[in-house]
Amino acid sequence: MPKMKTKRGAAKRFKATGTGKVKRSKAYTSHILTKKSTKRKRNLRKSGLVDSSSMAAVKRMVPYM
Repeated sequence: MPKMKTKRGAAKRFKATGTGKVKRSKAYTSHILTKKSTKRKRNLRKSGLVDSSSMAAVKRMVPYM
């Protein structure tokens, strides 16, 4: 059986935590920042966790995480 290939775009976006959860960065931070409040932009800097319903898809894209 050959090795499975990792989706490189997904590998750059997700990191595994020590407990096996998957960390992600938040969206809507790249442009059109003038109309967003300072509080909203500050909260977007924090990382989030991948939801349990999306976990199977992430594990398929990054099999060796």
